[in-house]
Amino acid sequence: MAAADLGSGGGLPALPLALAWPGTRWLLIETIGRRAAFLQRAVSSLALADRMVVAHGRAEVAGRAAASRGAHDLVTSRGVGPPAVAAELGAPLLREGGVLIVSEPPGGHPDRWPAAGLAELGLGPASLVTAPAGTYVVIRGIAACPERFPRKAGMAAKRPLFDVPRETSRHPAG
Repeated sequence: MAAADLGSGGGLPALPLALAWPGTRWLLIETIGRRAAFLQRAVSSLALADRMVVAHGRAEVAGRAAASRGAHDLVTSRGVGPPAVAAELGAPLLREGGVLIVSEPPGGHPDRWPAAGLAELGLGPASLVTAPAGTYVVIRGIAACPERFPRKAGMAAKRPLFDVPRETSRHPAG
């Protein structure tokens, strides 16, 4: 199984998942140099270099690269940005039938992931999953992501494909 992790940062969830699933190959995408260097050291010290690649760069670049576009069964994202950003950066990496899993704020809210906006990226409707370890959105790739995505660097955040309704943009203090 091929997997990618957007904004890998400190290696969560990719490093523990790679250790738990020895048959997986991972692409860890991180824009910040010191974090990418940490990931490279962690991958090496955990003896995962044969099946984990650290890409120091933008997810938009990985989403356009022939080797990674449409090549992953699983894409994970934890804190990479609001729903429209995570969806636009993750969709191009997914193969048809693959799954995008994104961490959500506690409690989550399904309205943050409008079906029409996801469909524009070749994604199916979002399912909210609440587990002891957190809240997640699970979205299946139902078609190839259109070639126009991802847009150029930073555009997903500057001009999101869809907006989160104001009343669901923040989770209530708990």
